[in-house]
Amino acid sequence: MTAPSPRPAAFLDRDGTLNVDVDYAHRPEQITWIDGAAAALRRLNEAGWWVFVVTNQSGIARGLFDEAAVDRLHDWMVTDLARQGARIDAFYYCPHHPRGTVPAYTKVCDCRKPAPGLLLRAMAEHPVDVARSFMLGDRMRDVEAGRAAGVASHLYEGGNVDAVVERLMAGS
Repeated sequence: MTAPSPRPAAFLDRDGTLNVDVDYAHRPEQITWIDGAAAALRRLNEAGWWVFVVTNQSGIARGLFDEAAVDRLHDWMVTDLARQGARIDAFYYCPHHPRGTVPAYTKVCDCRKPAPGLLLRAMAEHPVDVARSFMLGDRMRDVEAGRAAGVASHLYEGGNVDAVVERLMAGS
């Protein structure tokens, strides 16, 4: 049996890139999709790209919610996006923060963006064509994480996410 061929990947920040950023979103009622988010994911899915969400979730370290809440929200997102014909292949999140209040999560780590750990983990778990992949996020820490992982990285500055993703795919 041969290993699957590498595919390009879209590494996407969650809050502020796919959904409107509200402080510490962890419940479905806090999610409003940014214009074009589901269409962008469908476009990537139909083209055979991996779709990975890479997100800092310091609310866990701060004691505002637990990992189970993040998992429930991500499960809801998968279901809601499936109704729209879109798929996310995997979610990777960092629960840490150096100034957290929950001791188990209060630390400096290699997965909190701008560190590249979330992207590197996705690449280790999936056959990714790094040269054709990209990172898209609304903060410079997202761009820095992508660059540190060796992926073309772009700052999302608003507008229709699908139009942005279409441009990025064409440039790959």
